[in-house]
Amino acid sequence: MIKKLEHIGVYVNDMDESIKFYTEVLGLRLAARKRLDNGVELSFLSFADHPETEIELIGRGTEGMPDNGIVHHIAFTVSDIEAELERLSGLGIRLLDETPRTILGGTRIAFFFGPNGERLELFQPAQ
Repeated sequence: MIKKLEHIGVYVNDMDESIKFYTEVLGLRLAARKRLDNGVELSFLSFADHPETEIELIGRGTEGMPDNGIVHHIAFTVSDIEAELERLSGLGIRLLDETPRTILGGTRIAFFFGPNGERLELFQPAQ
């Protein structure tokens, strides 16, 4: 069952400049800044009163990263990612990931496409 909007992923050209903008201009707080095993840099920001919904900044310029616009994806929190993938598949939804990937210490993710080709993500937090 989809529970809530998790985060929106945005490609950025300069991570430091983008963090400064989102924190100093828009008032978000930097919750985490991490690098994945493949070298992709991620930063997560949210408002102090609403830490449950984040903007995820995704560093550009990493090999293998597509250059297909600014908004990369919209993520939704789920409680059972396998069940959601099965449900979506049964509805004929085009899946980018047929099985979940595990990142950042146990978080499980899987991408699929909306009706206009928009990239959407199922996000199951680490337990």
